[in-house]
Amino acid sequence: MKGDEFRGSAEALLGGDEVEGVLSGRFYGAPSPSSRPRAKTLPPKPEHYKVICISMYTRDLERLDAMVEELKARGMTKANRSALIRQALDQIDLDRVPRGI
Repeated sequence: MKGDEFRGSAEALLGGDEVEGVLSGRFYGAPSPSSRPRAKTLPPKPEHYKVICISMYTRDLERLDAMVEELKARGMTKANRSALIRQALDQIDLDRVPRGI
């Protein structure tokens, strides 16, 4: 089937404007500025904390989670992993940390 025959078959199936858009490359090209959705203005990110990712052994995570659950059972309903780690950081004595950590 030659290009003109294909165009005629496709136009009969889809419609002339759709076929012309696909064949001219507009269909796969970048959208025109008027058709792009306007970017939302995002609020500024907080500067007093950052979300991070750390690796921990599953046994350590189980221990951490058990401690969080114990604190919650004691009535500290806002206890969570982050709060418990922050509390531990406040209490650590660097002189007592073993060399081979």
